[in-house]
Amino acid sequence: MSESPPTSPMPHIRHGSNIGQPLTRRDGILKVTGAARYAADNHPNGLAYAVLALSSIARGRVAFLDVQAAKSHPGVVEVITPANRPALAEDPDAKTNPFMFKLDLLQSDRVRYANQPIAVVVAETLEAATEGAALLAPKYEVEDPIVALDAGESFVPPSVGVGNPSEIYKGDVAKKLAAAANRLDVTYETPPQYHNPMEPHAIVAAWDGDMLSIDTPSQALAMAQGRLAGLFGISPDNIHIRSPFLGGGFGSKGFISGPQVLGVIAARMVGRPVKLVLRREQMFGPVGHRAPTRQTIRMGTDAQGKLTAIAHHTRTQSSTFDDFFEPASDASHTLYASPAISTSHDAVRVDTGTPLFMRAPGEATGSIALESAIDEMANACGMDPLTFRLANYADVEPISGKPFSSKALRECYTRGAERFGWAGRPLRTGQMRDRDGLLVGWGMGTATFPALMFQANAKATLRRDGQGMMEIGAHDMGQGAWTALAQIAADALALDMEAIAFRSGTSDLPDAGIAGGSAHTATAGMAIHNAGAAVIAALADLATSDAKSPLFGAGNGGVIARGGCLYARNDESRNESFADILSRAGRDEISAQGQSAADPSAQETYAMHSHGAVFAEVKVDPDLGQIRTTRVVGAFAAGRIINPRMVESQLLGGMIWGVSFALHEQAHMDRRSGRIINANLGEYYIPVNADVPSVEAITVEEVDSHVNALGIKGVGEIGITGTAGAIANAVWHATGIRVRKFPITLDQLITG
Repeated sequence: MSESPPTSPMPHIRHGSNIGQPLTRRDGILKVTGAARYAADNHPNGLAYAVLALSSIARGRVAFLDVQAAKSHPGVVEVITPANRPALAEDPDAKTNPFMFKLDLLQSDRVRYANQPIAVVVAETLEAATEGAALLAPKYEVEDPIVALDAGESFVPPSVGVGNPSEIYKGDVAKKLAAAANRLDVTYETPPQYHNPMEPHAIVAAWDGDMLSIDTPSQALAMAQGRLAGLFGISPDNIHIRSPFLGGGFGSKGFISGPQVLGVIAARMVGRPVKLVLRREQMFGPVGHRAPTRQTIRMGTDAQGKLTAIAHHTRTQSSTFDDFFEPASDASHTLYASPAISTSHDAVRVDTGTPLFMRAPGEATGSIALESAIDEMANACGMDPLTFRLANYADVEPISGKPFSSKALRECYTRGAERFGWAGRPLRTGQMRDRDGLLVGWGMGTATFPALMFQANAKATLRRDGQGMMEIGAHDMGQGAWTALAQIAADALALDMEAIAFRSGTSDLPDAGIAGGSAHTATAGMAIHNAGAAVIAALADLATSDAKSPLFGAGNGGVIARGGCLYARNDESRNESFADILSRAGRDEISAQGQSAADPSAQETYAMHSHGAVFAEVKVDPDLGQIRTTRVVGAFAAGRIINPRMVESQLLGGMIWGVSFALHEQAHMDRRSGRIINANLGEYYIPVNADVPSVEAITVEEVDSHVNALGIKGVGEIGITGTAGAIANAVWHATGIRVRKFPITLDQLITG
């Protein structure tokens, strides 16, 4: 039975030993034993297999598909093309909200980018579907693609990221630069990068009349449910999405993708369950990526090394048919004090799939340029990079003037530098070698990421058997949400972890918002916290209103919840177990809802960010230019830590991605065809264990009462933002060669 949260004062919950404990993953055994069921692990009766045929050109039209040859192949059930794709209730090119992106759903024979879906083949077996797709043998009318950053006419986008202004100005940048004692004017380039989670996009879809059942990885169940409801003209209540586990997402699974929707279309056409799983090379195109950037940064300082001006301009790309613009210049809004700041963006449209959110969108691309420029400016001033950063430390957010809700960055600098041994760093480049003659360099970077929160709901239940249940449609893509959110639930219900049943990962549960922006723990966690408080308040109301209870007359706000019992605040000898309260009331259970959302007043008043400092050591072969990262130490202040073990895992993962950003990761585009030529994990390089032998993450205690009641910020993305710049700066310190085109490759060091 569900109860509305009471309006009387909430009882006090004494948090037990759950929040803050480094508990192991609740889902760990399921994963290591293979019992965790991912989307593609589902095999309903009558299952058919769908395979995409993707375009091999980037611009033009499909002139011919040999549909008859494909249909004649044994086992092929159906071939779906623009000629026979059923009508949809909503135009897939329509955009009714800022979080909606256009989908390629076989609208026409027009090709807008390489790897665009042009047909779907459904068969009895995966092999037959794959062979049928090959038999389509498409012929094209080919047009010359536009893919380079300078190939199209540039324009100023109406906004960048999600509604951020393209241009922001504070102070007179031109005047301050002209008067500066030291000036810097440099340009950095970052490449296109593609999400490559271990689990590719996949879907198992089944229709029963107008009821749709889906297994698919999703970072936003309710948003996916709503998008599908619009496309197929059915109620969201008719759609049940199961997504208990995701094998990584990094933003690519935040929105339902075209290939997933095509799987749903295929299931409806053939009248049976259909499974569609993208192959690795098919991940490069229709499911988003990080756009390339060219960033020009101009800086000025006075004679003492104090910044007087920062101008940060970014050129980036979007597709020819949709809008997403990487907000890289916005990285210069929050870190370094300067009386004059300008940030701006322009863009070109090219024949690629639409870029989307990719781990630390804007911050990752922008910070590697900003942190490199800060290092170059420190060198121009003859200052140690850490000393220079401290000299330009921002006590308020530079672009807005708002006070920070909390900022323990100075302690991050101190803790990280001490652990790394930064005090022994020579100022000049090329001064350190190891016993094998390799050049050794030390670099650093500052990390930051906004502390975001979205809206979410949760349902809490206490039962007469002394057990508790928390229900929320949360998403665990490897970050440990099953564990960390259950810890919050246990404390919210004043029970031990063993007494908590935690249900998540399906769309029939309360909406947990989106698992993105490093905001999921704060968003879902606060909904859970509030649901727990509401059900405890309802239980306290039962007890304090019952003359037979030892808590009678204590008042809702006069009780404390702890260990499955309620205690009178001023006399703990007056107490009663949850089970006894429910039994005497004749109730099997009591439930309540909880909601969470960001506090508009606090957001208007404070700048909310996580912060960190990353220190890196690299070794470079002076003859071959080969670079090895040998040590990375990061210190991070990110509000209240729910589970140190899970947080360390996220920080280490972010830092390793930062190494990848600086030294490994890029998609190579054939400018003649518009195709990505390294669309695989053999040639799309990401770090392996041998590339990162020593990585250490330190968490700095930070109390923040403004971001939310639990003081949670986020850690999923911040690790990239300082690390990539630290690696780049370490390479310069080792070699004296400043590389401004990323990733840093050995040929750039050999040629200088």
